[in-house]
Amino acid sequence: MGAEIDVRLDDGRTLHGYDTGGGDLVVFWHHGTPNIGAPPSPLFAASEPLGIRWISYDRPGYGGSTPRPDRTVASAAADAAAVADALGVDRFAVMGHSGGGPHALACAALLPDRVTAAVSVSALSPYTGENDDYFAGMADGGVASLRAALAGRAAKEQHAATPDDAVDIGFLPADWQALETDWAWFGEIVAAALVAGPAPLVDDDLAFVHPWGFPLAAVTAPVLLMHGAADRMVPSVHATRLAAQLPTASARIIPSEGHITVMRHAVEALHWLRSR
Repeated sequence: MGAEIDVRLDDGRTLHGYDTGGGDLVVFWHHGTPNIGAPPSPLFAASEPLGIRWISYDRPGYGGSTPRPDRTVASAAADAAAVADALGVDRFAVMGHSGGGPHALACAALLPDRVTAAVSVSALSPYTGENDDYFAGMADGGVASLRAALAGRAAKEQHAATPDDAVDIGFLPADWQALETDWAWFGEIVAAALVAGPAPLVDDDLAFVHPWGFPLAAVTAPVLLMHGAADRMVPSVHATRLAAQLPTASARIIPSEGHITVMRHAVEALHWLRSR
């Protein structure tokens, strides 16, 4: 549904973008890790009566976008601005799930004259050091993946090249059920993201555990943080940490929900964006 475009940047890279068209409220979707950037089709039915137009893009290395090794979370702001410019969009809200959450916040911090509001769902907070409780409550798979990223690119690449299907990644039984039913769309975009291998996933995880490239305190637009209280892939304490550093944020920790099932509440976030 909608159009797809290729945006050529001054540095020679290409970004592959998406645009559902229609609507007077533009929401820039930032995809998770590893996904491609196709807008969230399970939300389209609710989006239409709210007048929402979705735009998005594949982060570097994913789908049709040129790789950019050693990118930072902050680099998403300039890329998103380029896609919005190509689509003739000036002001927009941002929304990201999981690995897309930090990138949505980067846009809010670094594009203050363009971003009207931000929604971050199930997102990590910035890593601050081994002495904090960053990994508290996180499933073994997530801990191993992020610790490999902390050890450097070579360690992370080796970890990504030897996946362990038996490792606990932190999904609840209800998350797995959602991936087979109302949020089966995630399976499609993950499969498309992995066609070219794990390199963009490696780039994402390295960006998450290194300095993001902007202060969270720079965000001035309203922010809604949504997180499942039972999430073990990214425990909800990360939303609490983000809320403490974002001066305009409100956090909604949803009882019993996991990393995927929390998206069943995303329509409420769309109403929140419309009300802004």
